[in-house]
Amino acid sequence: MDSVESQDSRAASASLNAGLNKGAQNTVSSYIVYLNSNNLPDSIGNKAKNLKLLHDKHIRIPDTYVCTWEAFLAYQRDGGKVLEQLKNELEKILKPEQTYAVRSSANVEDSLAYSFAGQFETILNLTGADRVLQAICAIWESTCSPGVQSYQQKITTSNEPVKMAVIIQDMIQPALSGVSFSKNPITSLDEIVVEAVRGSGTALVQAGVTPFRWVNKWGRWIAQPDEPDIPLNVIQQVVDQTGKISRLLNKDVDLEWVYDGEMLYWLQLRDITALEKTNIYSNRIAKEMTPGMIKPLVWSVKVPIPASVWIGFFKELLGNIDIDPADLMHAFYYRAYFNMGVFGRIFDSMGMPRESLEIMMGVSPPGAEKPKFMPGMNMKMMRRLPQMLSFAWDKWRFSRRAEADYTQLKTEAEKYPLSPSPALSEQQLLGVIDELIHLNRRSTYDTTVTILLMQLYNRMLKSRLERLGVEFQQFALTEGMPALEQYDPNARLQALNRQFRQLDPNLQEAIRNSDYAAFLKLPGIEAFQDQVWQFLEQFGHLGDIGTDFSFAPWRETPDIILKIITGYQKETAEQPSARVRFADLPVRGLQRSILSLLYQRARQFRLYREMHSSLFTYTLMLFRGYYLALGDRLVKRGLLTSRQDIFFLYDDEIRCLIAGQVSGEDFGERVVQRQAEMEAYRDVLLPEVIYGDAPPPIIAASNEKLTGTPTSRGYHTGKVKVVRSISDFPKLDEGDVLVIPYSDVGWTPLFARAGAVIAESGGILSHSSIIAREYNIPAVVSVAGAMQLCDNTTVTIDGYRGEIMVHPE
Repeated sequence: MDSVESQDSRAASASLNAGLNKGAQNTVSSYIVYLNSNNLPDSIGNKAKNLKLLHDKHIRIPDTYVCTWEAFLAYQRDGGKVLEQLKNELEKILKPEQTYAVRSSANVEDSLAYSFAGQFETILNLTGADRVLQAICAIWESTCSPGVQSYQQKITTSNEPVKMAVIIQDMIQPALSGVSFSKNPITSLDEIVVEAVRGSGTALVQAGVTPFRWVNKWGRWIAQPDEPDIPLNVIQQVVDQTGKISRLLNKDVDLEWVYDGEMLYWLQLRDITALEKTNIYSNRIAKEMTPGMIKPLVWSVKVPIPASVWIGFFKELLGNIDIDPADLMHAFYYRAYFNMGVFGRIFDSMGMPRESLEIMMGVSPPGAEKPKFMPGMNMKMMRRLPQMLSFAWDKWRFSRRAEADYTQLKTEAEKYPLSPSPALSEQQLLGVIDELIHLNRRSTYDTTVTILLMQLYNRMLKSRLERLGVEFQQFALTEGMPALEQYDPNARLQALNRQFRQLDPNLQEAIRNSDYAAFLKLPGIEAFQDQVWQFLEQFGHLGDIGTDFSFAPWRETPDIILKIITGYQKETAEQPSARVRFADLPVRGLQRSILSLLYQRARQFRLYREMHSSLFTYTLMLFRGYYLALGDRLVKRGLLTSRQDIFFLYDDEIRCLIAGQVSGEDFGERVVQRQAEMEAYRDVLLPEVIYGDAPPPIIAASNEKLTGTPTSRGYHTGKVKVVRSISDFPKLDEGDVLVIPYSDVGWTPLFARAGAVIAESGGILSHSSIIAREYNIPAVVSVAGAMQLCDNTTVTIDGYRGEIMVHPE
């Protein structure tokens, strides 16, 4: 934002007078251009180019001229020769009664990578050609200041020389000033952030002022100041116009604005990054598909296979897409999260709004008007439409192959014994595992398709039923489908319990007091024993977590299954009138035909879902026996302590270990470390959404917590160093948490050593926030009580949520 007239501008006055006294004329026809003109030169600088974008979209900006950087380059070559011409040009365009703001517009400013915020002069409330020319010279001179040179050396990787154009604008007398962002620049979520102060916007960058802050998401305020001294209707105008500017320019924007009491003006525009820049991870869906903690070996098998299947779906639907399946999911503290940034790129390819991701992640505010979760008929959509129609036709006909695939896959799966032969070598076991990976991938594909199609037909049927006043839960969808029972262990358990209760009471008591081995030896109950054995043969691959083969399945815990059978609760018969049958629906003609088709498809795919899900769990559980057999071999070789240790190694580590490419002792230590980590992380409560690739810090709930406004991303744990003035600079060590009341340009050297920044005041465009982002260290500002922290206190900074956790001493 703007700064007031400074020593640099007064020093520039002397240089200006010396140049003018030479009386030299320059041969260039014009150094100053009107921003409203067509065909402006590149030499107007980035700020001016962005203002031109706003002007061309009919967004209100102050009346603006630009002194191109040709004048600056000529001034560097020839000293004061250019100044008289500039003065003559200024006298022709400036109005005597008008005050002006003079701002920098360098080639290096306001890029996506570097802002140079506060490094160059900005001078306000100027009248007359002489004072404006002095300000231009002051801005030119600021390019050579030690601060700018140091900043460029430390922050940028480019040696490009600074070329300085200068903006000359009508000065808007500010009743209110502020900044706005069309997307949250920290989390990249779809919400408009506004900060505002009364009077000049200098307070947003300069010392000691904390702005009021609003956050608007999809038309709903999700954050507002408690007692703002600013009318909400003005902030609503800012929100509306920010959204409009972003849509007009088709990009996410960072804006500066001023309100003169009647009208809103826009002073500056920058690009900001959105979901492409920051990965956002959500476990909202993942925890349903892959719940709980996942051991390394299970992750090696369970996660890459479905990830590759999903990428395969997207390639079927959209054609070639450059997405690595390994990027689709990520583990935080041994728990699965989906990378929503990958889904964002896929949604873009389909013409669907990225905001739909936030609905999937569950971060939309209650009561907000959510974006429609539908693809738009844009060019992206049109180009992919033939591929998408082919995909839809293929899946419509999937019912023709669902049963055939199941039969074939089941036949192949049953070729593999659940317990492999002891004669198999380690390499032969790995060969079988490779075959199982291929088999499970095919099963995963069919299972996923059947589940998705079942859900689709259920939703369509549910919608039709609701129009008839029938709740889907009360509809007899599966009535008359005895085939379902062969995939439902509960139905078989009920039947076994009925058989058990029909036995002699003495036999019932004997069974209750027996383990499974003793149960099989009891005389006179051969038929019941055979039924229990058949149950374990059919459902023995199931377990506590059917998607995690590190857990023992039912066939390995028959004692528990016997207890379940004997103690199974009696079923309660449902009244015949409790559910609505299809035959009772009051529809005729075409409507009934459509409803009948959806009814038959929903029933059909409910059965397919049960068939393929059961087979998928069976193929996944096959891995258990072969990996445990490998574990036995490695125990015999002295490389592992227990066969169960193999579940704490990744598949590629096991293969390296068997090939003799690494030391077994190293892997023994890894097993112990991972077992300890999983135990330590067992009861950790993690957020549903995680921003960025770094794992969030684990903090005890009892820790003291300070909160503020997050303005630079990241996490950091370090010792506090409270800096109140330049005399405190020496006590800051590398990686310390810099705690300050505010900061300005003179405090920039501290940021090169700090690991994170906490400021008692400021906003998202305060100097401390901007520099922290450019040094890539987390920052939280507007933290009440920050300066009361004691030196050497350990704190953890969460630069995504604006939280500072104080560790107990």
